[in-house]
Amino acid sequence: MKKILLIISLFFCVSAIKAQDITDAVRYSLDELDGTARFVSMGGAFGALGGDMSAIKLNPASSAVFLTNQATFSLNMGAYENKTSYLNEENSYRNNNLDLNQGGVVFVFNNYDETATVSRMSFGISYDRTNSFQNRFKAAGQSNETVSDRFLNFAQGVPLGYFIPSNGQSLDGLYSKLGSEEDFFNNNRLQTAYLGYEAYLFDPVDPEDIGNTAYESNVSGNTFNHFYENYERGMNGKISFNGGVALNDQFYLGLNLNSHHIDFRQTSIINEGIPGNSKISEINFGNYLDTKGDGFSMQIGGIARIGDMMRVGLTYESPTWYRISKETSQFLRTKHTEFGEIIVNPQVVNVYPNYSMRTPGRVNASVASVFGNSGLISFDYSYRDYSNTKFTSGRFDAENQEIKDELQAVSTFRVGGEYKIKDFSLRAGYRYEETPYKNKMIGNLIGYSAGLGYNFGGVQIDFAYAWSKRDYNKDLLHTGFSNQAEIKNTLSNYVLTFVFPL
Repeated sequence: MKKILLIISLFFCVSAIKAQDITDAVRYSLDELDGTARFVSMGGAFGALGGDMSAIKLNPASSAVFLTNQATFSLNMGAYENKTSYLNEENSYRNNNLDLNQGGVVFVFNNYDETATVSRMSFGISYDRTNSFQNRFKAAGQSNETVSDRFLNFAQGVPLGYFIPSNGQSLDGLYSKLGSEEDFFNNNRLQTAYLGYEAYLFDPVDPEDIGNTAYESNVSGNTFNHFYENYERGMNGKISFNGGVALNDQFYLGLNLNSHHIDFRQTSIINEGIPGNSKISEINFGNYLDTKGDGFSMQIGGIARIGDMMRVGLTYESPTWYRISKETSQFLRTKHTEFGEIIVNPQVVNVYPNYSMRTPGRVNASVASVFGNSGLISFDYSYRDYSNTKFTSGRFDAENQEIKDELQAVSTFRVGGEYKIKDFSLRAGYRYEETPYKNKMIGNLIGYSAGLGYNFGGVQIDFAYAWSKRDYNKDLLHTGFSNQAEIKNTLSNYVLTFVFPL
């Protein structure tokens, strides 16, 4: 069983592993187009419409538009493809997964007093997956940079005595001790450097002096063959507790209290082949990250009917306040010309102190035209400033400044339409979302969707297909390589929704 190491050093919390960085700020703020098939097929442009279970997560006043009790659940199959370019070499990876991405129920209490201002009240609870972290890509190419420099650079300036076990001390024991050092050294860097020392990636310049602080690499050459694999899984989900009210069947108001959950796991492995006469001929370095988190947010929204055809909607979504925990582990394997294969695999899990993060709030404005019972068209615009993301516990001044410097405000546009032919409904949608990065490390998102539904006279079945594309660049294991992997990501979602009257 792996040992558990609780990292309690304040300095480590501040700067050790980039355990909290700008990647978190973006990852846990982005939303996918997820929900009921009707919502997805119309591009999520539902802020002024309501009457759909997933519309409630966008505008809480949507529940008050319902006339009767209703329950829905949706099955989603997501299929993604990553085309990766790294050092002029191309790779591609495809995968898919099936899950229950949405479910909910709304209860409507009508007021049959025609003179009353309150026409009805509604209460609901719904679950929506807001983002899937299922992702995998591979990158391969020949570089003039070696991953061994990461270990060597971390070791420079560290006295040799730090890497020498005391009498009877195991590798795991010393690795744990280095992870809890409370002096001026960076704990994770000490651990990583120790892995390199045990795997003979470098040697001390003066091996007889325990105070030696200079090291020389056992890796030589000008070209290095890299193969990198990154595997991510998990999801971000939201449970909404909703209340709504309809006023004279013309104005609709609502409130959501949202409970958020994060489950993110990442495995990253880089393999380096070293041709020529180097003492080290191969390096295999792996890292595992497990992140869990819970959060809270609230939404207030309204919808107004203007005449028989026009609807307008407005929603304010508060920031989400998260409490997040992280665990990491790592291993290193090398091949040495003299000692053969060397495996350094500490059976230790680093458990970091919990930290708090606040993601940015959002404003969504909507307008829609409803053409009686024959169809509708809707447009949504939302604004969110990612530079307002902030780590709110501990001393994260540098990370928060990086967020302000590198992230920006984002506009999202969504358009959707529906046309009814008797009991059939035909739908289509479009969405465009700007990148949260000023340097375009993640590109703009473009998405198209379509779907259809059939009403059996109570029970309704809807189907949707959504396609989206977004390009992004990826650092390999934060190795400090000047080259990044360029990834073209496409995602196809197939959604099947069942709607039941209650």
